[in-house]
Amino acid sequence: MVADTHLPKRAARLPDQLLAELPHADVVFHAGDWVDTATLDLLESRSRRLVAVHGNNDGPRLRARLPEVAYAELGGLRFGVVHETGPAQGREARCAARFPDLDVLVFGHSHIPWDTTAPTGLRLLNPGSPTDRRRQPRCTYMTATVADGVLSEVTLHRLPQR
Repeated sequence: MVADTHLPKRAARLPDQLLAELPHADVVFHAGDWVDTATLDLLESRSRRLVAVHGNNDGPRLRARLPEVAYAELGGLRFGVVHETGPAQGREARCAARFPDLDVLVFGHSHIPWDTTAPTGLRLLNPGSPTDRRRQPRCTYMTATVADGVLSEVTLHRLPQR
């Protein structure tokens, strides 16, 4: 899971550690704010399956290729991807009301990693950003395992400082 790559404005390229993981993932999620189409092309070419959305910093070319909200069913779980979810306060209730049929919502925008569960059981995951750490000690992305209707091994990967 990745979000807020902001290339080439925040970095010249994606980190090698993240690029090395792409071919091993069954699915890659990107929660928006690509900024350039080259990054979308790169992830499409290196991913077995890409589930992605546009963000508030993405122009017409990206918006023409990507939805505002994307959905996927994986291993018995219903996933959604969206860029913005609003302020941190009240996020769980707001997202649970907006996405009542999901098990997991991957989102971006804040560049701040997030992993919580709403009272309804909706899991909310923000992988942070692999290129723009914005008030965080490190740039980040997430990985997880999905099998038999269970999300496990959710790991926040902290990238080396550039």
